[in-house]
Amino acid sequence: MAYWLFKSEPNTWSWDDQVAKGEEGEEWDGVRNHLAKNQMQAMKVGDLGFFYHSVNEKQVVGIVKVIAEAHPDSKDGTGTWYCVDIAAVKPFKTPVTLDTIKKTPELADMMLVKNSRLSVQPVKDEEWKLVCEMGGVTA
Repeated sequence: MAYWLFKSEPNTWSWDDQVAKGEEGEEWDGVRNHLAKNQMQAMKVGDLGFFYHSVNEKQVVGIVKVIAEAHPDSKDGTGTWYCVDIAAVKPFKTPVTLDTIKKTPELADMMLVKNSRLSVQPVKDEEWKLVCEMGGVTA
């Protein structure tokens, strides 16, 4: 299993919106970056990801799982862009802020620290375990 991070502007698509979709989940659509597209094409059903609120909040708020592998983005008429479908798994007991992540030496190489603008990112196993611990959830 691989781990990922999905960034969303909470005023556009929030953790509550994701939770409301239930087990059927939702397409992670609208991504228009080739590196992020490639990340999604590498995902497998069952992979887990952090749900990250960007913009003003800048914090990991929950865990999602990939429920459908990469397929054409339904909002892209060109056939260029792909997305996966994700469903909420559980919220963090304590959201983990970007500032906290940046201040944690063990997370200094996390892609969120190195390239915080990328909307879909891989997360290393040890990063996953530590951020889950910081958020009060079992990895």
